[in-house]
Formats: sequence, structure tokens, C-alpha cells
Amino acid sequence: DVTGGWYDAGDYNKYIVNSGITMGTLLSAYEDFPAYFDTLHTNIPETGNGLPDIIDEILVNLRWMLTMQDPNDGGVYHKMTNADFDGMVMPGVTKLPRYAVQKSTAATLDFAAVTAQAARVLKKFSRQLPGLADSCRRAATSAYKWAIMNGDIIYDQDAMNKQFQPAITTGAYGDGRLWDEWIWASAELYVTTKDELYASQLRSKADKWPGLQSWNNVAMLGFFSLARNASALPKKNESDMPKIRNFIIKFADSLLNNATTNAFGTVMGGSPKDFEWGSSSVAANQGIVCLNAYLLTRDVKYLEGALTNADYILGRNATGYCFVTGAGTKGTMKPHHRPSVADGILPPVPGLLSGGPNPGKQDKCEGYQFSEPETSYLDDDCSYASNEIAINWNAPLVWMA
Repeated sequence: DVTGGWYDAGDYNKYIVNSGITMGTLLSAYEDFPAYFDTLHTNIPETGNGLPDIIDEILVNLRWMLTMQDPNDGGVYHKMTNADFDGMVMPGVTKLPRYAVQKSTAATLDFAAVTAQAARVLKKFSRQLPGLADSCRRAATSAYKWAIMNGDIIYDQDAMNKQFQPAITTGAYGDGRLWDEWIWASAELYVTTKDELYASQLRSKADKWPGLQSWNNVAMLGFFSLARNASALPKKNESDMPKIRNFIIKFADSLLNNATTNAFGTVMGGSPKDFEWGSSSVAANQGIVCLNAYLLTRDVKYLEGALTNADYILGRNATGYCFVTGAGTKGTMKPHHRPSVADGILPPVPGLLSGGPNPGKQDKCEGYQFSEPETSYLDDDCSYASNEIAINWNAPLVWMA
């Protein structure tokens, strides 16, 4: 039974890899700001059940993720999906067969990282959730052992489709570079268990340094957790912690320096490379880096830098759009999001973060008025390249907000 969990984006499929960074971001939001989230009530059905609303929301996807692990060997299936994307219909209309597709090393390591982090976050709620933290810890260690034994199983959808039918044509989330997943999983398991095995794995990747966090570049999540929990880690490895702390600060400094070249005075847009598929999440994740630097230093310049990216998302950008549905005087109205299209209501579901400008225009929709990186945006449900929504884009918005 692999029901439950979150739909990934504008479609109705579910992917472990993209759930990975999404869950890591939300769990980190709670670890960084527990007092805030303990008192935040969002009027979800579970509000008032004795758990913070953000934890209730995390549990929806965590319980699904746990079903995606093979209990016999610890490996984790890459995704749960239709063979092809559904049409623009409501979810209850969809009746096509769904498939649990191939175990992969990336999915298994992302799963290990999430469940290890969940084990320590949920320990605080052992009365409300008896045994769940322990189950997550066991799941994490089992997944990690599978990854050690199966360290190079890459999800290659094209190759798989040449061997098996039906062909799977939904989002691949294929990732051929795995060192960042090893860093993240090792970091989360080390913080949770204090086991030297995971510290040694981290040392073996000492020559690798993260880029901005994204679904296929997750090492920075591990750095955040190590920095956040440095004082609770074994003393024999404490000499490594200043390097990690300083890396986060220097990364944030580089983002702030880029803002000086931007006409809008935002960290986002300091480089044309910022405008990629899901560029709004680039802005949100840059904000998270800046805010982590602020938490480490209490230097207000990092807080101010993060706020410029919140401003970018809300309309201080070259398009003039607020990329959060239901907000702003010129907000996204036609996201590539099946329920918003099919529900018969003109306004979209509120609170969704649109992908934002993407000069790649992979959807080839008609209607784009501009091709420059910062203005390549089309508010139309045809435009999955610039106007889709996704769980890994909304999660950093939650963290920033």
C-alpha cells in the first residue's frame, strides 16, 4: 500500500528524490525555529491535535515515504507514478494504473537523510507518536546499508524503457552524481546517531563542497544540519565544524556580493544562471543560505539580503508579478497545476509558488513576450517551464516566510 503522500507538482505523481529536499527543508524549518512553529496554527484538519501543524504536514509525506522502502533489504523505490501524465483533471478522476518504479541509490540516500532527520525531530513528540522516531531511525540505517552495498544504481529512465513496458514518461529526477546525497545522508545520520561510521563517510568526501541546494544538489542540507547541531556532536570531530560554518558564511557573502550588480537590489538575479527551471525556488533557497549565515553570525546584513529575495518573490522583479498565488495586485493566476485548472474556479489554489522566469522555455508555449532570462515568464497553465508549481519550491518559501 503506497497511498498517501504529496503530489509532486502540477501532476499527480510522487517522487522520493524530490520529496527528499522538500522534507529536509521543512524538517530544518522546524529545527531552526521550533518556538515559532509550535504556535503557528494554519487551520488544517489536524490543527489542535497536540502536534505543531508543520509536523502534521510533514507526517503526511513521511508515512508515504516509509511505504516506499523494501522491508526485505532497505532499498527505496525511486517513484510512484502513472506511465504518463494525467490530463488537466481533478485527482479523483484519475484511474490509470500506477507503478512503483526501480530502486535507486539517490532515492535511497535521500530517504536515509530524511528519516534520520525525522528520527531526531520526532523524538520530542514520542507521546503523541509512539515508536515513530525509532522506526525512522531503523529505516534510515537500513537504507544507508543498502546504499553502501548498491552505491551506483542510477535511475536512467530511457535505458529502463528500452527493457520494460509500459514506458514511463513522467518526471525522471535522474541524478548521475551522488556525492552530494552521500554527504547529506551521512551528515543526518551522524547528527542523529553520533556513530563514527557516518563521520568517516563525511571525511571521505572532504574535497567536495556544496552548491546552492536543489533536488539534485543536496549536500548543503547536510552542512546546515552539521552547523546547527555542532555543539552536540562528538568532540573528536569538532575541528571540522568551523570549516563548515565558514563555508556557509562565505557562500552567503558571495550571494550578497552578486546583489550589487542587480538593478532591483535583490540577491536573486545576481547571475543570469539564477533564472532556470524553478527560478523562484532559487530565490527562496538563496534566502535560506543567507538566513543560515545570519543564524551563525547574527550579522543583520544576511537577514537584509534574505529579505530582498522575499521581495523578489512577491513582486520586486523584472516581470512585476507576485509569484505566490492568491497574493499581490499582479499575482500568478494560471499556474500549471491540475486542480487549479480543473476545479471550475477562476482563481488558483492560493499559496502556491510559481516556477518563475525560465529562458529555456522547454514547454514551447505560445505567448511568451520576452526571452531575456529575468523576463522569460508566461502566466498560462500551458507553461510548465515557467509557471508550474512543485513541493520543493513551496518548501523553501515556508522556511523563509
